[in-house]
Amino acid sequence: MDSFSPIKAPIESELAEFKQLFDNSVSGPNALLNDVVSHIRRRNGKLMRPVLVLLMARLHGAISPATYHTAVSLELLHTASLVHDDVVDESSERRGQLSVNAVFNNKVAVLSGDYLLATSLMHAELTQSHPIIRLIAELGRDLSDGELLQLSNVSNLDFSEAVYFEVIRKKTAALFATCAQAAALSAGETDGEALELARLFGERLGVCFQIKDDIFDYFDSKEIGKPTGNDMLEGKLTLPVLYALNRTNDDAARQIAARVKEGKASCEEIGRLVAFTKANGGIAYAERRMNDYKREALEALEGMASFPVSDVTRALVAYLDYVVDREK
Repeated sequence: MDSFSPIKAPIESELAEFKQLFDNSVSGPNALLNDVVSHIRRRNGKLMRPVLVLLMARLHGAISPATYHTAVSLELLHTASLVHDDVVDESSERRGQLSVNAVFNNKVAVLSGDYLLATSLMHAELTQSHPIIRLIAELGRDLSDGELLQLSNVSNLDFSEAVYFEVIRKKTAALFATCAQAAALSAGETDGEALELARLFGERLGVCFQIKDDIFDYFDSKEIGKPTGNDMLEGKLTLPVLYALNRTNDDAARQIAARVKEGKASCEEIGRLVAFTKANGGIAYAERRMNDYKREALEALEGMASFPVSDVTRALVAYLDYVVDREK
């Protein structure tokens, strides 16, 4: 049993129902599309976003048909964004598996991503909730805006933490925030403060998730599914190196960082920048910031004082612990 399995225990039967609805939504007569979907499914992910939706809905009431359609819509939107991102980033791998564009081609990847996105919108409409539909539409805009912001930041040599956090808020944290808030809505929650606390919990959790992912990039691991410095190979500078650059003002390191943004840094240069980051406290700083956001997420959960401690609240705390403590 992996460490995420106990988190799913309170919603095990509901998760099985989600999987059936999700599978039915992407099954059809198109053989090429089925091949793409089968390839994506081989990643065998933990379904972290649907689990969050189901747990948060249970916390706020009962899991409803709208909850299932919310979970399917958000998972499809998430999957579509990953397929499109791999095309944009020219990535050949995702989590240790060949990307859709690498196995098929860019045209197939873009069109398959479009199909998943359209199907996501269909399930959003099936929630029959205008507030949920609006949240999902806003999320789609945030995901695209975050990607564009990241691309536009390539020429910015300020090495800004503020821009980094704005990018991950839109590209990662917004998804978790929408999962949590839309789930509460699907369970019939109408209290504005409770909905905001759900959103805050999801957003803070999502920031933790991305910072942890970024820390992984400074250590070589086949389990993680990417080599050291992979983000830098894609022209991305993440929190650990941004801190080290701004803390030291090392001219040589800043020159390499500028080359990373331009996509011109060699593997040797990236290796030197990774070593520089570790030597100047970048990893420790990122871990401190991540734990700050974890604390804020716990405070948001505790703020939902009307909910007694239960297997669901314990699962949400364990979910947050898992995000911060995971090894891949």
